Amino acid sequence: MEVAHLFEAVMLICFGFSWPLNVIKAYRAGTAKGTSLPFIILIITGYIAGITAKFINRQYNYVLAVYFLNLAIVMTNIFVYIRNKRLDKKAGAKEVVKNIKIENAVEVKEDNMTNYTNSLDEIINRKNTSVEMKNSVILFGGSLDKKIPVAELAKSFDFNFDIYNKSEDRLSIADSEKYFQNKIAALQPEGMLIHIGDMDYTLFKNDPAAFDTNYLNLIAGIKAVNRKCRIALVSVANPNASKTLAMMNAHIKAIAESENAAYINLENAKLWNPEATKAASEFAYSMGLKIRKPLRDVAEILYSYAFRNFDTKPVDILAG
Repeated sequence: MEVAHLFEAVMLICFGFSWPLNVIKAYRAGTAKGTSLPFIILIITGYIAGITAKFINRQYNYVLAVYFLNLAIVMTNIFVYIRNKRLDKKAGAKEVVKNIKIENAVEVKEDNMTNYTNSLDEIINRKNTSVEMKNSVILFGGSLDKKIPVAELAKSFDFNFDIYNKSEDRLSIADSEKYFQNKIAALQPEGMLIHIGDMDYTLFKNDPAAFDTNYLNLIAGIKAVNRKCRIALVSVANPNASKTLAMMNAHIKAIAESENAAYINLENAKLWNPEATKAASEFAYSMGLKIRKPLRDVAEILYSYAFRNFDTKPVDILAG
């Protein structure tokens, strides 16, 4: 009888030897293509049946241990399969975006020169079209943000990167992810400065979870295009100390922390000194440090301008 158990164990080892290799191969491949989940489940079912038979016959020996070992290895394939399916989904999203892109740049009609930062020659010559480059920084907000002349500020403060204003009048968080996919995704931005929420007071008050979900969907869409994209979330202005807006900003801050994004308190714009930021940048460049401005510095420059230069009261504008 012991010899029979020995041969049974040898059989299990021979059958199970290929599964660790299959796990390694599938993990390195990074794709679920060519892997059959029903087949894996069928094998697992077979091992469970064998283990059950051992318990029924009270055969508690080393063969039972081999059954459990094989079962554990085969089940590992399921976890690798789930991981690879997620990778396939992300790759598929990037492929969709890639198919709508031009190889190196995207040609667009220019509706308003103050909404885009182009090359210095294009700004000077005022051409009717502009070439928007990939790996840029995007200002993405609502009615207030659309008024900020990013081209002028980028030139004045010597931004060492391309920045475009893709804000939209009365943009809500519910529409933001779709708008991003249609208008921004093709640029594969390396930085996103997001100021959305002014139009979502009612949504947040009635259903904070829906507000959070829409915000997270936007961030997920951005990361699907460029997983290394720098993201900064700007608070909604709250000049009248509204408890609802205060809670909304607390949610935005929590989302920023959970997604490893920067959180920028818009109320600090009244105290920011963009000229000091410019001086610090010039010193860094003189020392040979060719680094991109942090998004916090970009926000300081853009929203300080909004507070100081718009005709109407800044707090009224920022309150939406």
